[in-house]
Amino acid sequence: MKRLYESTEKLEKELLACVACPLAQAGNRGATSWNGDVAAQLAIVGEGPGQVEDEYGVPLVGPSGQLLDKALHSVGVTRDRIYTTNVIKCRPKGNRTPTLEESCFCALRWLDEEMACVKPKVIIALGSVALKYLKGEEARITRDRGNWFETKYGIPAIATYHPAYLLRQSGKELVKAKWQVYYDFQAAVERVASLVPECKLKSEEAPKLLEIYTERRAARCK
Repeated sequence: MKRLYESTEKLEKELLACVACPLAQAGNRGATSWNGDVAAQLAIVGEGPGQVEDEYGVPLVGPSGQLLDKALHSVGVTRDRIYTTNVIKCRPKGNRTPTLEESCFCALRWLDEEMACVKPKVIIALGSVALKYLKGEEARITRDRGNWFETKYGIPAIATYHPAYLLRQSGKELVKAKWQVYYDFQAAVERVASLVPECKLKSEEAPKLLEIYTERRAARCK
């Protein structure tokens, strides 16, 4: 991958100022960036920001993010040890699902640059939007979940359900989906361990993401 930015700091500065597509004018607070370790061996790529993420300026810190934290903790991972980002950087109006065209426009401009800077060894694709961008338009989360594939970055990836999907489930379907996500995360952790045996994916104390980004929220919501 060709790297256009010499540092993640410069990349983030440009990203947060981006108004290159109509989504930036869709009644949100502007582009969101990422959180976690910019030198991480494991990266999570989600869909796009929801209301809480739009306020805080970072991905997966609302209800879906809190469920994600619990799922990652079950396989020995904390968010400060990995890199978390989204395909889409600006929240679509009404929290709708981004179109494939929107995903490609945004990700070609930003996600590709992030991956060139971070260079993770393994990627977890959360949900259909991330899977379709990373694997191809023909990909289906119900069919391809749990299967490894090679991304255009030359980085192996595994897809699983987005936490927002789990929040919409109940009963047996919820139990089944939670176990599937657990096994997918476990597979990703094992893949990282096989590639980088010395890699540590868990801190003694999990980061309190909402507290970390309090100042950013205040600036975005003023």
